[in-house]
Amino acid sequence: MTSDQGPIVQSALLRTELVRLRKEKGVTQEQVARRLEWSPSKLIRIEGGKNAITRTDLQALLSVYDVTAESRQERLQELARGAREPAWWNAYKGELDPNYLAFVGYSAGASYIRHFHGTVVPGLLQTPEYAEVLETGRVSTQAKAFGVKLRMQRQEELARRANPPRQLYILDEAVVRRHVGIASDPGIMPAQLRHIADRAEGDELVNVRIIPFSAGAHLGLDGPFVVLEFEGGLNDVLYLEGRSAASALVTGDDDRITDYRDNFELLLEQTLSAGDSIEFLRKAAEDLMA
Repeated sequence: MTSDQGPIVQSALLRTELVRLRKEKGVTQEQVARRLEWSPSKLIRIEGGKNAITRTDLQALLSVYDVTAESRQERLQELARGAREPAWWNAYKGELDPNYLAFVGYSAGASYIRHFHGTVVPGLLQTPEYAEVLETGRVSTQAKAFGVKLRMQRQEELARRANPPRQLYILDEAVVRRHVGIASDPGIMPAQLRHIADRAEGDELVNVRIIPFSAGAHLGLDGPFVVLEFEGGLNDVLYLEGRSAASALVTGDDDRITDYRDNFELLLEQTLSAGDSIEFLRKAAEDLMA
């Protein structure tokens, strides 16, 4: 188990494993709680992620579930320790959308990130200058600074992981053609497009594909979304992106996760090839400078 997945993912992995162990044992939450002399609500909160779990409580649960192998016990205790670690994104609490911060936490530990956007460049591909322009409408200078800093820190933190995630981005041509920053610095958008092309060309873990206007209407017109995939048996997570409270984080067995995962593959069929997408980005950057 990697140790750099972040507390949200390690907590989710631990909860998933504990629920699986209980079900394999064939006992209910009430039966486990009664045996441990806990209130049923305590176990419900632990399995639901509302309460952190102490080393002692985890050991008690593993005893009930007959988990005796030292290696397995240590792996689960390691997850519990990781889940209790402070998250770097906690510094942004109170300033940014809680759903977005939870998404940041999940993406910090993902093994595969699939992101579609039809209007702006996804945060993990943004340059600081582009990000600053997008944050211009923030109600306060502090909120603007937090938004830009978080996006840049997300990029840095993912790059520091021992096993960085694969990243596949699908962008509508509208993202490429919109001359973001033209009023303040016409060079911002061309530099942003060259940056995306350089990332896609120089990093084997990053793939960027463009849906051209000639493809016509497509499923992505409903809005941007991200599908996160994980190692260790954790279910995929879906983030329906919005620049307001309309954003939503979808976890568990929700059918929307499968639907959007399928939609992403259908969108991929309408994109230019990887090589043609890079060429498209570089040509678009030249056009904006003309």
